[in-house]
Amino acid sequence: MQAENKMAVTPIGKLICQMSVPPLISMFLQYSYNLVDSIFVARLSEDALTAVSLSFPITTLMNAASIWIGVGVNVLIAGYLGKKEQNNANTVVTHGIFLSFIVGALLNILSLLIMKPYFMAFSSNEEIYKLSIAYMSICSFMQIPNMVHISIQKIIQATGNMVAPMWFQIAGVVVNFIFNPILIFGIGAFPAMGICGSALATVAGYLVSMILAFALLLGTKQKVQLKIKGVHWQKQIIGKIFALGLPSFIMNALSSFMVTFVNLFLIAYSATAIAFFGAYFKVQQLIIMTVNGLIQGCLPVMSFNYGAKNRERLHLAFSYGTILVSIMMIIGTIVVIVYPSQILKLFAASDEMCSFGISAMRIMAVSYLFCGISTMISTYFQATEKVLSSIGIQLCRQLIFLVPALWCLDKLFQMNGIWYAFPVTEGITLIFAIVLIVLGCYCNNHSIFKILTDRFK
Repeated sequence: MQAENKMAVTPIGKLICQMSVPPLISMFLQYSYNLVDSIFVARLSEDALTAVSLSFPITTLMNAASIWIGVGVNVLIAGYLGKKEQNNANTVVTHGIFLSFIVGALLNILSLLIMKPYFMAFSSNEEIYKLSIAYMSICSFMQIPNMVHISIQKIIQATGNMVAPMWFQIAGVVVNFIFNPILIFGIGAFPAMGICGSALATVAGYLVSMILAFALLLGTKQKVQLKIKGVHWQKQIIGKIFALGLPSFIMNALSSFMVTFVNLFLIAYSATAIAFFGAYFKVQQLIIMTVNGLIQGCLPVMSFNYGAKNRERLHLAFSYGTILVSIMMIIGTIVVIVYPSQILKLFAASDEMCSFGISAMRIMAVSYLFCGISTMISTYFQATEKVLSSIGIQLCRQLIFLVPALWCLDKLFQMNGIWYAFPVTEGITLIFAIVLIVLGCYCNNHSIFKILTDRFK
């Protein structure tokens, strides 16, 4: 009941900070895996960096599936706790963890099956192809521990405990960071494994996080419990987990497809362009998904108060979250615009890469100013169970508006047009998202505007 009281009565500004900082740190750590891999692998060769860049859509899709189940479980548990339905919340815990194991195993197998034709489609360079296969053959096995530990993380976060899950995330990243250079280059008793060492360090990091996550869930007192005896599979709960987490999956999965589409355009220019975009996109994901950690901290607050029918707190959480997200995105934009050269040096960028990469990063960074707000609006729709509106915004951001923009601007401005497509798409998507929420508020008698206006008079 303590968690319920906290979610129901703590001042919204203070609650948002308490709920958002730990998942913000967790998302930063989660997406530092690929960034760390690329930084160390780039020291091997540009071909190795290209191989990891080509692998990124697959690993991103796997991460998206993990977040899909995790967020679905998170939203459902928070809603049940808001309604004071403890037994249903415990049932969701069991379903979520079992689903994570099953879906994780299926995706592991699928990754191994598709990787050869996938890499053959993107590179005729035999060395890049071999490196890509070697890297992904090991990385595929990250999926089960990745999926399970994210599910447990979201389970615990749904109860209002945002700090504890951060520690097993930190442990996994530390393992990855320490063993990446050791296994890649060979230090002490460890042999030099090259790109395979980077993949092995990644899998080891996720495995450590999963073990510690189970230890936390089963070995400490939590507001929800894993129930094995007497639990039967309930299609309704499984359906709700998939439905409520679907917008988050689409947002992350579309990143995978988007990178694939962009690579199809860049392959006409050079392998260096693909290597650059892969490196840059990891930086972008680190910024955007860190901010998304803040947004995911707002999600259970909004979901809880929606379930508790407290519209004022629901809308205030959206308002405070939007302000914080906007501030963080402005900071991210400034960092990338001011320090593009220094960022590229982390990846041992060649002179050819820097010749177009510095200006490209500055152009694409402008898009951050728009995407934070549109994602926050999408999350509001997700928390209030307007799943189609939430999905629509994400589809526009990374598919419906982006692909035509890539095609048109590539024809007009060549490779620079590919970079221009990102801020153009995000700007149009923000307008679309604002129209959706204004129409939604109008249909609800301007409820959100009235509450916010009365609050801030």
